[in-house]
Amino acid sequence: MNSQNFYQVQNDECEIFQYAVQHHLPVLIKGPTGCGKTRFIEYMAEQLERPLYTVSCHDDLTAADLLGRHLIGAEGTYWQDGPLTRAAREGGICYLDEIIEARKDTTVALHSLSDHRRTVHLERTGETLTAHEDFMLVVSYNPSYQNMVKGLKPSTRQRFVAMSFDYPEPSVEASIVANETGIDEATAGQLVKLATDIRRLTDIDLTAAVSTRLLIYAGKMLKSGCPARKACLYCVIEPLTDEPTTRQSLLRLVDAHF
Repeated sequence: MNSQNFYQVQNDECEIFQYAVQHHLPVLIKGPTGCGKTRFIEYMAEQLERPLYTVSCHDDLTAADLLGRHLIGAEGTYWQDGPLTRAAREGGICYLDEIIEARKDTTVALHSLSDHRRTVHLERTGETLTAHEDFMLVVSYNPSYQNMVKGLKPSTRQRFVAMSFDYPEPSVEASIVANETGIDEATAGQLVKLATDIRRLTDIDLTAAVSTRLLIYAGKMLKSGCPARKACLYCVIEPLTDEPTTRQSLLRLVDAHF
């Protein structure tokens, strides 16, 4: 089928995902920020023609946020499924983005859905729900964000088929940027060369690498007529650093490319 979500296949990720679907296996995707993890899940949900329930995980995310809670309406109290329960009940992909940001007591709620049981117990209603045939659990995280405080417990990690993503090869990344923004391949290639050079820097302290997402932002600005220097400054450099000296160093690199 034709996809509304453009995704450039890089390796065997689509094939492995399809195998996991056939056997009702949950999937874990590891990779740096902005490398295409979420776009890949959106693409696969479209290919499989399954609804997608996306949850952006954070420190305050509770099990109730995923499973559901009782609410008060005009006719009294009623139960409302959370995104995880709804996907399990109706069939669909529940995608938990940046799962390590969630509290550990919240991720425990995933255990019975991510092994052979494929069930979830809703303590507040007393219901034990068996997942729909088309239910699939997918989680993702950025390995560079892991530390002693944040990280997936081994008992959670080993319930998933795991795939590592990274930024695409330069030619593939240039094709993605050109397709997403409408700029020509040559200009997209210049953006990618700039990103590649920044990613290789070892003498500048950056908390994250240049993502493909940021290159797409810059490409869209270029397409609308924004000068290259400004597009790179505001879409690539400023999101990476607050340090004036680092900003100036990166700007000199921009000037060398454009």
